[in-house]
Amino acid sequence: MAGILSQLKEKLVGPRYEDLESQESYVELETDNSDSKAKILIRPFMLEAFDDTKQILDALREGTTIALVNIKPLKDKDIVELKRAVNKMKKTTDAVNGEIAGFGEDWVVVTPAFASIYRSKQTQEVKSDAVSE
Repeated sequence: MAGILSQLKEKLVGPRYEDLESQESYVELETDNSDSKAKILIRPFMLEAFDDTKQILDALREGTTIALVNIKPLKDKDIVELKRAVNKMKKTTDAVNGEIAGFGEDWVVVTPAFASIYRSKQTQEVKSDAVSE
């Protein structure tokens, strides 16, 4: 009778801890973090032509990239194209709830929604007509 009760108890309660500890089986867990996007990437860009905005905005849409954009090459080449590029960056930044600001004369920072830009005298809000001629 005691044998039947212990078998019944083992089936209802499960094996004892000591029995589990003596078994040499284990479970292997996959720890593939290659697809993880938990890291934030701060990436510099050079705006030499209007078409360069596509690469910047694609990185921004991914949601893990803060873009530091040097606008000097396009500013020296074509101010009208620079205004178009800044307007396009501004619209996309607004669409993803990000922020955009100018640093000095030649740099713009573009962030996705998770990041904020500290505003001071050195930073300025980028508006559609903020690029001066």
